[in-house]
Amino acid sequence: MARTLASLNSQCSRRRFVASLAVVSMLGITGQPIFADEKTSKVNQHPLVPALAHAKTCVENVQKLSCYESKFTKTEVVGKQTISQTIKVKVRHEPFSVYMYFEDAHAGREVIFVEGKNNNNLLVHETGFASLIGTLELAPTGSQAMSENRYPITKAGIQKMMEAVIEQWEAETTYGETEVKYFEDAKIGSMKCRVIESSHPQPRKQFKFHITRVWIDVKSGLPVRVQQFGFPPKSGEKPPVIEDYTFSDIKAEVRLTDRDFDTKNPSYNY
Repeated sequence: MARTLASLNSQCSRRRFVASLAVVSMLGITGQPIFADEKTSKVNQHPLVPALAHAKTCVENVQKLSCYESKFTKTEVVGKQTISQTIKVKVRHEPFSVYMYFEDAHAGREVIFVEGKNNNNLLVHETGFASLIGTLELAPTGSQAMSENRYPITKAGIQKMMEAVIEQWEAETTYGETEVKYFEDAKIGSMKCRVIESSHPQPRKQFKFHITRVWIDVKSGLPVRVQQFGFPPKSGEKPPVIEDYTFSDIKAEVRLTDRDFDTKNPSYNY
C-alpha cells in the first residue's frame, strides 16, 4: 500500500509539473520553473513574501535613476476593447514629469505632464485635423484622457508600474491559494531576464488577476515588463491578456531638464 501511495503521489507530482510547463509554454516562457526562491523562502512563509522582497529591490533600483528615456509598448483591455500602443517616453522622478510621443496608434500625438504645473493637468497635442484645436489641457483622470487607458498618466513609468504590483501582492498575502514560480533563463529579445510569476488556481473576488508576471533585466536589475492575465473563460483555454507593459531601449544615462517637459521645446510639435 505504501508503495502504491508513493507511486500515485509521484504520478500526481509529474502531472502537475507537466501541466505547469504546458501553461508556461502557452504564455511564452521557455525553461523549467523553480517553484520557490531558495535564497529567501522560509517555512510557513507566504509564497509572495520573497517575491515582494525582490519587487521592492526593483523599485530601489529604479529610484537610483533620476530620469530615463525608453520605448513603452503596452497592450491592455479598456472596457470592451483591447488596445495596443507603442510610445516613446521621457520620465523624470523629481518633480514627477512625463513626455510621450505616440508612434503607431495616433502617430505623432504628444503628451506632457508635470506634477504641480498646468493645474496638474496633462497637455495634449494631436495631429491632422485634430491639431487645429491646438493644445488640449485635460484632467489626468477625466473621461477623455482615460478613454484608451487603464491608468492615468500620474501612474506612468517603471517605478509606478512596480508599485502597483507591490500593492497587489501585499493585499494578496492575506489569502492562500497562491503559487509563486521563478524563471532564471527567460529572455526579451537578447535581454536576459529573471521572471517572477504568481498565480491563483481559482477565480476569487480578492484576486484581480489569474497570473501576474514580472520580468527583471538581470544586468541592470530593472523591472522591464509586467504581464497580467485574467482567468480563462473555460477550462483548458488560454488565459486572456489584461495588461502587458514593456519598457525597452532604456537610456538611463540621459540628463533631462525642464525643457524636455515644456510645450515650447522646438523639437516638439506643440
